[in-house]
Amino acid sequence: MLALPLALTGCFGSDGDRPTLMEGTQAGGPQPFPDNFRGDTLALMRSYLNNPVGVRDASMAEPAQREVGGRQFYVSCLHFTPRETDGTYKAMRERAVIFVNGRADRVVDRASELCAGAVYVPFPELEKMTR
Repeated sequence: MLALPLALTGCFGSDGDRPTLMEGTQAGGPQPFPDNFRGDTLALMRSYLNNPVGVRDASMAEPAQREVGGRQFYVSCLHFTPRETDGTYKAMRERAVIFVNGRADRVVDRASELCAGAVYVPFPELEKMTR
C-alpha cells in the first residue's frame, strides 16, 4: 500500500505545458466535494481520449476521498470500452479522475488500487460524446 503514493507521485510530474493544481499550494487543506463531477469528467475525457466517439459500457463511481501522493483528493473511477483506431472494441478500461479544489484535474491510467471497492453506476453521457 505504501508503494501506491510513491508510484502515483511520478504520474503527477510535468506534463509538458499542462499545469496542474496538484503540485501547487492551491491543493493544500481539505478538498471540497466536486459538485459538477459528471460534467467535469466528460470535459476531461473528451480531451483524454483519442476518439471520444463510440464509447461503450460506461459506468462511473461517485467521487470518494483517497490518498494520492500523500494528500487527500476526491477520486472518481470510470469503467468504459473505447473504440480502437481500427473501429473494433477490445478490453474494458478502468481510469481514475482526480479532482483538485472541486474540479477535474487529472486522469490516472493505473487505477486499480485507487478504485478498489468503488461502486459503479451507468454513465450514459460518456457513451454519447462527440468530437
